[in-house]
Amino acid sequence: MHIVVLANADSWYRRDLERAAHVRGHRFSRVDFRRLTATVIANDSTVHGDDIVLSDCDAVIVRTMPPGSLEQVVFRMDLLAQLESAGVTVLNSPKAIECAVDKYLTTARLQAAGLPVPATVVCENSESAMAAYDQLGGDVVVKPIFGAEGRGISRVSDPDLAFRTFRTLERTQSVLYLQRYVDHDGSDLRAVVLDGRVIGSMRRHGNGDYRTNVSRSGTATAVELSADEAELALRAAAATGCRFAGIDLLYDSDGRVYVIEVNAVPGWRALARVTGVDVAGVVISSLEAGR
Repeated sequence: MHIVVLANADSWYRRDLERAAHVRGHRFSRVDFRRLTATVIANDSTVHGDDIVLSDCDAVIVRTMPPGSLEQVVFRMDLLAQLESAGVTVLNSPKAIECAVDKYLTTARLQAAGLPVPATVVCENSESAMAAYDQLGGDVVVKPIFGAEGRGISRVSDPDLAFRTFRTLERTQSVLYLQRYVDHDGSDLRAVVLDGRVIGSMRRHGNGDYRTNVSRSGTATAVELSADEAELALRAAAATGCRFAGIDLLYDSDGRVYVIEVNAVPGWRALARVTGVDVAGVVISSLEAGR
């Protein structure tokens, strides 16, 4: 197989996937999203990056989505869809990435599937955001609608600070995404799902921060999910169309569980370290199976 990863040159995940692919005797290449080009000439339509024709590859793994204008992001999604139509396996599919990268769409899909999500209000102006702030109990988490690894997230529980925060976001033409703060013990559960099964799970501890991301100095320990927790993770992945996903579950102080996040470009460095699961190897094996 020829497997291409769309990733940064210094990505640890690129190196781990390359290791796993080479162990199995596959050709492996890396391409930068910004180097992709589409060609439509006569009866031929191809996608290539530098000297690699992605349309002729067996599989493309998406490991990053660089910042860009709306035009650039839409173009990238179009390229991934074009690859799929050419018979190339894209992990994850562009439809799944489009859903999971958008926190509002993800939350709406989860709620529609009957999954528990924190009370959420999404709007575009500070007046509506202040009304939502009061509606959500005066203690909210404000998140960028596009974002990952806890970046850009703020907890706001002071009305003056809330007003200034919402006004600033409004002036930058941002979408205001507010969730009721879920009081918890400082930890959550991360499950990594692939092909309809949980391949590994861990408990992440925030070490004094309400954000539990290991990338933000959190710590992790291996856990085995209960049958109910595993079902929630699998249903969340299915609701967003993700074949490969990281699902975050959070228990509140009263023992209620919520689905907090679905990540279509999940990290596994910490999970591999604490569980011993060769996630990259499992991913390559899945591509070999042609599922």
